[in-house]
Amino acid sequence: MLHIISDSTCDLSPELIERYQIRILPLNVNLGEETYIDGKTITPEELYAWSDRTRQTPKTAVFSETTAMDLFSECLKDGGEIICFAISESMSASAQVMRMAASELHAEDRVHVVDSANLSTGISLLILLAADLAAEGRPVAEILEIIEKKKPLVRSSFVVDTLTYLHRGGRCSGAAALVGTVLKLHPTILVHNGKMEVGKKYHSGIFNVLKRYEKDLEPDLLRAEPRRVFITHSGCNPEWVAELQETLQALHYFDEVLVTRAGSVVSSHCGPNTLGILYMEKEDAGSV
Repeated sequence: MLHIISDSTCDLSPELIERYQIRILPLNVNLGEETYIDGKTITPEELYAWSDRTRQTPKTAVFSETTAMDLFSECLKDGGEIICFAISESMSASAQVMRMAASELHAEDRVHVVDSANLSTGISLLILLAADLAAEGRPVAEILEIIEKKKPLVRSSFVVDTLTYLHRGGRCSGAAALVGTVLKLHPTILVHNGKMEVGKKYHSGIFNVLKRYEKDLEPDLLRAEPRRVFITHSGCNPEWVAELQETLQALHYFDEVLVTRAGSVVSSHCGPNTLGILYMEKEDAGSV
């Protein structure tokens, strides 16, 4: 039997976790001296309240090797194999800890760790592809080969409402954050080669920005793999999210337009009202 595991930065919804039988290794979130478990003992709203009250940024930490070993041991009891998905190695030691745990169990040949070179539901696009392939009865070696081929085709971008959290986390200077706030600038964060980069900067109220962001993406979305597209947000107005979901559905292109809420690890870096549209490009999209 094949088991699929991911760290909690994949931001899959509970419904998708259940539907595809994905096991989750949660990262930790540190608020001062207190440590919480992503998705279990801390919510993004609690995190925002603490950060705004203390004017500090939360710290995130990978799960322990023992935690990973315990989950791997449970999954390997049936003699099967595991594919583990981790946030980009340039952002976290998650993949490294997974490999160390597999080594301690002498199970390197049965635990296959994938550096997603991505984050949030950019990871989930690969996870659900692996689950689909497993459901078709594809062998593990073939699934891994396809996943590696598809990794560079994942397109992940987010529009950030406030620069405050990026500033508190050391990813944006105080002056830039102040100017961005005064001018109502909303930068796009892109994931490229496993790292975050700043893309187009929008200027307006956040809801109008989100609509323009979606419109700008439409030409690329209509060349994407049609199986699924994700809208992932860190606490946006539900009406905004529903309208964007309807807009994507009205393209009559994607089989599924999936909405998920970012967990506390991702939310701690981007802050509230961040929203992203994530999809997988077709292999031949560049020749269209």
